[in-house]
Amino acid sequence: MAKHRIEQPKAAKTAVVSGALAVGALALAASPADAAPISIPGVGSFDLPGVNENQIPPEFQQGNGGGILSAQPNRAQRALRAAESKIGSPYSYGAAGPNAFDCSGLVYWSYKQAGKTIPRDSYGQLGGGQPVASLAQAKVGDVLIFNGGGHAGIYAGNGQFVHSSTYGVPVKRDTVKAWALTGIRRY
Repeated sequence: MAKHRIEQPKAAKTAVVSGALAVGALALAASPADAAPISIPGVGSFDLPGVNENQIPPEFQQGNGGGILSAQPNRAQRALRAAESKIGSPYSYGAAGPNAFDCSGLVYWSYKQAGKTIPRDSYGQLGGGQPVASLAQAKVGDVLIFNGGGHAGIYAGNGQFVHSSTYGVPVKRDTVKAWALTGIRRY
């Protein structure tokens, strides 16, 4: 019985791949001895039986980026995407989603969606992870701490971050320079 459980996810992944290729309107002639390596974000990397690399357009080949079969985003990028999905959600002190957030609650919830549990409050978030020396060295998804440790957000790149600031102001994108940056942490 356990063997079947192990094999089922692989079958599901193959179905997802086949569906993704069908949705992408790729017509593929298959020959049984061929198998093309592909990667689908959020699913994984594996060989697609019956297809060789010459049958897949370059933009969809593993490692070429840009297409639906490009490399998976890292955890920090997934956390940023989760935070961005909540833009417009209301601020609520002590809330950590999924419908309302305080600042550190948004950061906590976003990283949890990306598969990483980090400290729940902004002071704990400042004390965890790896320190980043300056905003110039920050990467998308890094946790930004402001106002001596009392506020947190997620770096979105280009001097912008996503955060939940205060009552009456929904989750939004904002400019880092408009706030007093205290520290940057990489999880």
